[in-house]
Amino acid sequence: MQDRKIINDPVFGFINIPKGLLYDIVTHPILQRLTRIKQLGLSSIVYPGAQHTRFQHSLGAFYLMSEAINTLRQKGNFIFDSEAEAVQAAILMHDIGHGPFSHVLEHTLVKGISHEEISLMLMERINNEMKGQLNLAIQIFKDEYPKKFLHQLISSQLDMDRLDYLRRDSFYTGVTEGNIGSARIIKMLNVKDDHLVVDSKGIYSIENYLMARRLMYWQVYLHKTSVAAEKMLISALLRAKELANKGVELFASPALHFFLYNDINTERFKEDPICLENYIKLDDNDIWTSLKIWSEHPDTILSTLSLGIINRKLFKVEVTDKPISKERKDEMLTSLSNKLGINKKESEYFLCINAIGKDMYSKEDDSIDIMFKDGSTHDIAYASDMLNISTLSKKVKKYYICHFRTN
Repeated sequence: MQDRKIINDPVFGFINIPKGLLYDIVTHPILQRLTRIKQLGLSSIVYPGAQHTRFQHSLGAFYLMSEAINTLRQKGNFIFDSEAEAVQAAILMHDIGHGPFSHVLEHTLVKGISHEEISLMLMERINNEMKGQLNLAIQIFKDEYPKKFLHQLISSQLDMDRLDYLRRDSFYTGVTEGNIGSARIIKMLNVKDDHLVVDSKGIYSIENYLMARRLMYWQVYLHKTSVAAEKMLISALLRAKELANKGVELFASPALHFFLYNDINTERFKEDPICLENYIKLDDNDIWTSLKIWSEHPDTILSTLSLGIINRKLFKVEVTDKPISKERKDEMLTSLSNKLGINKKESEYFLCINAIGKDMYSKEDDSIDIMFKDGSTHDIAYASDMLNISTLSKKVKKYYICHFRTN
């Protein structure tokens, strides 16, 4: 009898899933839901190859976790089999709380609760079904386990989540500059004083990783066209929500209908089990199907936004290094109002002004420590001879104006 399943992954090759707890998680309906949610949301508007799913990413992160555990064990770090299985289970489930199009629902239909909190709720739900087999995985995920380095493998500046999504997103978008040496980085991992460190031989791989991460953020994750498409989707869902609140009957799947016609805040989401039941029925298909139907709705705002997303008639985007003045915003709203034949308040659905800031590395989040041959450790910002602290931690801020094309 075969004691494992083998999955062929285009990025890492063959991934072995042991039969038992880990295989049961992979085949669980809540994890399988991630096969219907794209990893990069609307980025395929810019990079047509970016069609990979959160399920693929979860498997990739699991593979890297398995490699990291093997490396740490080979270097004399004692990890029980039960701990190894638990940290693998935790990384498999780390994204199960994501809704369609990543963070879009957090801004529109589900207020005040993050996908991380929902992930934990779903882990506990699966744990109940599995009669407590995930107790240790949840403890490590919540950073409540004595071996802190195990949590760092799931959530830190060098976690398996980031190592996979940078490598995978680079592969599927074709942005080769974002490709990182994940295998080399993992081979250089070690533990000192219960803290994840990198052997000094790996310092150049870390420098490349940090540079690649910055490039991927500005070239892929925060690409201005992707930002514009996401803002249009948020506006469409907010308009649908407003119409629903007014009693207008809209086409929607039962799960999406629930969130459109009910105001869901943090307290209700956590206390009313119907919220979670409907949430796990949502995936990208619910949104796409609704947008197609809404594109013919008599409400001009909803139909214009929906049709624009479906047919890639996107907002125009301007990027500046200075905040947008109140006068400029007022002028644009007046112009949109006249062009679309709607009032000024409604014109706000067609204008988004936002600031986005991103740094390459923040020591305050969780430092990356380099361990030298004498056993001493130094933060990467000081250990690197190529990148200094000011370069690494400099926060780049850009101001976006996304608006309906009036010409």
